[in-house]
Amino acid sequence: MATCSWPIGPDQALTFTIYDYDATEWKTVGGLYIFARPAGDGWDVLYVGRTENFRTRIPSHERWDEARRLGATQVHALVVPLEANRVRLEAALIRQLKPPMNEQPK
Repeated sequence: MATCSWPIGPDQALTFTIYDYDATEWKTVGGLYIFARPAGDGWDVLYVGRTENFRTRIPSHERWDEARRLGATQVHALVVPLEANRVRLEAALIRQLKPPMNEQPK
């Protein structure tokens, strides 16, 4: 499977697995996800989110149509079992990546 590393700080990154939005049998686990669009040799992040359950969250995500209109083709996903870690890492990704579809922290 293809992967992509996203920075969460100056010397830290998280490695996500890249999935097709429609062609994936999502697992019943929690984690982080990124809606991404192709950009040159890499990816642009459009939206960062967290979930307790990929299987129920991703297939009916209310922001996917908007992300697709902005060019999203893939979902980058990372299993993160603990909610406290998901909250912390999601905030770090949003601060670092400044995705246009997320509200930016002050």
